[in-house]
Amino acid sequence: MAVLAFAAAMSAAEADNQNGPTAPPAPRFESLRWDKVNLRAGPGDNYPIRWVLTRKGMPVEVIERFDVWRKIRDWQGSVGWVHERMLTGNRTVIVTGMERTLHADPSDTAKAVARAQPGVVGRLLSCRGAWCRIEAQGIKGWVERRAIFGVTLDETVE
Repeated sequence: MAVLAFAAAMSAAEADNQNGPTAPPAPRFESLRWDKVNLRAGPGDNYPIRWVLTRKGMPVEVIERFDVWRKIRDWQGSVGWVHERMLTGNRTVIVTGMERTLHADPSDTAKAVARAQPGVVGRLLSCRGAWCRIEAQGIKGWVERRAIFGVTLDETVE
């Protein structure tokens, strides 16, 4: 069984998605386009930088829109504003809490295919009930929805 550890970045091809004026309304999940994103106190370059986010591909929740600025929340609860160019519509998730088992099927009794440490970022493939299928470091598996940040508890993902 593989053990998935923290991976610093996604490939450039995975991060090529573009947001545009047709982006869906907030709230929704997106991911960071770059490995250095300034999280500002307000919607504009004149507002001070609160944090610098350094995980390309990390999922964030867009909770508000103002012109070209998006108010986001990260998996640790940090909230601030980023320019829309800093985000991509690619759906990713991050493993939270403790080490989690990825299963071959959406069931606690299904064969384990990997263990994912907290902080592992993976691509969201689909969700079925209480389970989501993700791909991390080339391994695909099912993990309980409540064990990841990047998808709501009632969202349908296909």
